[in-house]
Amino acid sequence: MENEVVWRIVSFSVILSSIGLWEILAPRRPLTTRKSQRWFANLSMIAIATLVVRFTFPLLPVGLAIMAQEQGWGILNFVTLPLWLEITIAVIILDFVIYLQHVMFHFLPILWRLHRMHHSDLDLDASSGNRFHPVEIIISIGIKFAAILIIGAAPLAVLLFEIVLNATAIFNHGNIRLPLNIDRWLRTVLVTPDMHRVHHSIIPRETNSNFGFSLSWWDYLCGTYRAQPGAGHLEMIIGLKEYRDPARLTLPRLLLQPFITPPPPDKD
Repeated sequence: MENEVVWRIVSFSVILSSIGLWEILAPRRPLTTRKSQRWFANLSMIAIATLVVRFTFPLLPVGLAIMAQEQGWGILNFVTLPLWLEITIAVIILDFVIYLQHVMFHFLPILWRLHRMHHSDLDLDASSGNRFHPVEIIISIGIKFAAILIIGAAPLAVLLFEIVLNATAIFNHGNIRLPLNIDRWLRTVLVTPDMHRVHHSIIPRETNSNFGFSLSWWDYLCGTYRAQPGAGHLEMIIGLKEYRDPARLTLPRLLLQPFITPPPPDKD
């Protein structure tokens, strides 16, 4: 699709800058570690992942959707629906696939080794939404490719889904405060920062909840929703017990983290 990369870069830059500025003006929680080190590591991770994906896959998801449409592959290419309905169905199904993928990365040990790098962040802010290991990104794109081919998602639906997923990941990782009444209303549809922050708690039962990235419906329907952290948002501890030392969370160590046995958890 024409200008796909431009649309994605512009949307990424606008939402990251907006949430980053919001965090400076009205942070939800005080940070516990150096922001410069974390932002360097987290944004470098997405840059590395982008380069790896470019060299690994001959097509991006939108390109695959165009091919599927031309060849008539996928369920939605066998039926005739209004474009708006076809796009809506595809975006909702793709979002559910991402929810299921997220659950799988938590409960399959070999995949958790990759995903735990995302959870090892000691603070949570806009940059955390980009903190994924390149190998996890490759697996995620493979799953996304399979879903696109099975669904027969239209190219425009895939582009919109990619933009929305990236924007909501930055938004719901943001260290920002929403008024309680707005948060309560918004999380009936979308994952809010307060809702997703619970997922980054150091307590395993809270970590294994609130898996949604964009739509909050899947956590309600699948029984994985948790309204608030037990300790409250200001007192909760973010991260993993095994990774409390910022010296272990530099960019080189993050890249190697899935392949190294984690240190024993802190006893404090």
